[in-house]
Amino acid sequence: MQVEAGELLKKIQFPTDLRNLKEADLEQVCKELRQYIVDIVSVNGGHFAASLGVVELTVALHYALNTPYDQILFDVGHQAYGHKILTGRRENFHTNRIFGGLSGFPKRSESEYDSFGVGHSSTSISAALGMAVASEYKGETDRQHVAIIGDGALTGGMAFEALNHAGIEKSNLLVILNDNCMSIDPNVGAMKEYLTSITTSKSYNKFRDDLVSVLSKISKNGPNAYGWAKKLEQSIKGTLLKNSNLFESLNFRYFGPVDGHDVNKLVKTIEDLKHINGPKLLHVVTVKGKGYALAEKDQTKWHAPGLFDKITGEIKKSVPDKPQPPKYQDVFGHTLVELAESNDKIMGITPAMPSGSSMNIMMKAMPNRAFDVGIAEQHAVTFSAGLAAQGLVPFCNIYSSFMQRAYDQVIHDVALQNLNVVFCLDRAGLVGADGPTHHGAYDIAFMRCVPNLVVSSPMNEEELRNLMYTAQLPDKGPFVIRYPRGNGVMPDWKHPFKELTIGKGRKVCDGEEIAILTFGHIGNEASKAIQKLSEDGIHPAHYDLRFAKPLDTELLHEVFKKYRKVITVEDGCLPGGIGSAVIEFMSENQYDADVTRLGIPDTIVEHGEQQELWQICGYDATGIEAAVRKLTTGIKTESLVG
Repeated sequence: MQVEAGELLKKIQFPTDLRNLKEADLEQVCKELRQYIVDIVSVNGGHFAASLGVVELTVALHYALNTPYDQILFDVGHQAYGHKILTGRRENFHTNRIFGGLSGFPKRSESEYDSFGVGHSSTSISAALGMAVASEYKGETDRQHVAIIGDGALTGGMAFEALNHAGIEKSNLLVILNDNCMSIDPNVGAMKEYLTSITTSKSYNKFRDDLVSVLSKISKNGPNAYGWAKKLEQSIKGTLLKNSNLFESLNFRYFGPVDGHDVNKLVKTIEDLKHINGPKLLHVVTVKGKGYALAEKDQTKWHAPGLFDKITGEIKKSVPDKPQPPKYQDVFGHTLVELAESNDKIMGITPAMPSGSSMNIMMKAMPNRAFDVGIAEQHAVTFSAGLAAQGLVPFCNIYSSFMQRAYDQVIHDVALQNLNVVFCLDRAGLVGADGPTHHGAYDIAFMRCVPNLVVSSPMNEEELRNLMYTAQLPDKGPFVIRYPRGNGVMPDWKHPFKELTIGKGRKVCDGEEIAILTFGHIGNEASKAIQKLSEDGIHPAHYDLRFAKPLDTELLHEVFKKYRKVITVEDGCLPGGIGSAVIEFMSENQYDADVTRLGIPDTIVEHGEQQELWQICGYDATGIEAAVRKLTTGIKTESLVG
């Protein structure tokens, strides 16, 4: 479907074209840009509400600043669709998040306007400060550096570390706080309450309306006038807000809050702020999903709704002709409540992903036992450790790629103390359209080297339930359960719990000549390959390892005594992964076998459909089948990656 841009938008290829328009045209540009995002996302999918909320801010920034010389950094990047459309990518925007097309996030290799690659939250202020210091060092004193960060991302500890550092630098840094009370789910915590107190202070809002322009003019009249104005402003702010301003206490010049949907006011404000040196923070109040009524009403649902009818708002979902397996995340959510009903020590923790991880099921059923701690993975892990130190059993649910941010806490606060924290790593392996910033590629490698950790992965929903049941039993210590994004394989999945023996895998089927060792859900691809191979009289054995740590040594002894050709399959990185663990075992026990490892290669895997990426990396059913045939017939197989 061909989507046509509006009359003004179609004239804008780059921000220079935008800056050639009259300021009076900007409201119409915003309307057309917002409509274009609705038109494209409704038929192609992608993140939605976040970009609608910053249309006016995006237009104002590119109008008031000299991009790409002036540098804009979007935190996380969900909200950068308008930015991409205005910076030379409108005609290709229909390829967004499709294999070989545009990334769903800002990406340096994609455009010079994407000054820093993002995908995880709370990085923008640190990166923008680094750029600002570099520009100052190079003598580029006229260059602007702008970090746009949401109030949700501001809960991340890294953002506070950056604010703390930036406050002692003199660099030309502008932080724009996009305050909409949302990340993916509604924001929580004291920061939310603090920002609400600012935005609802009527006397302060009346005072600040003319503050920006006044100070920008005074600042041009010399340092004495500027210093006097700053003292006066701080005094009035302190009186009106009754508390000292948090950002001012960190040596930021604070301006706002301003209406984030008044594009002309935003342009004037940004132009004024260009003349004020040092670190500044502009507090902008927006509505996530602005301009699309349904997205404004239910911002979580419309964060990334998939395909939908833009007129009726009906989200398009295929209707299966038979019962479908559930998503692994939903099996986790329902199972956690079931376990917690019989074990009053169980607690649930998630860092700002209650709906994405299905922790919201427990939060609804047992609100006093489930915690959304905000975008703060490090805190989530150590908070869980504190609960475990008092005899509770926390299930800490974090996306695999986000767990990378809390690795020190896993080692220092959990593993060293051998605390019974259950880490449920959602989105483990290749995740699909979110791409390399979100692929859970490395957790097997970085978890299996840590003492005291149990590292496991279920091949199906029943195994996930049994691993969760086993992990909450007494004296199990730190326990990692990794599972992928998307659906499992068992429509009938809710079976009675069984305790699993830690470090014991299982033989899925016996075979001849070749053994396939799999870890986790990807084992189902091996089962498909074995079924196809059997049609040609090839019968490899299949073992589900289930545990990467500790390994099932009895099972591996059986494999290497019986088979001289072995294939390992994992939805994780090959360096340091389960295949490496198997080779280590083989070497340490002086076995001699031909081992082929299938998994994520030592390269960056871009975005695309999950099944598509498995195929490209060579470990879907077809790739496994080809690897078996190569070992049995010598036929050469090639991977498209590498």
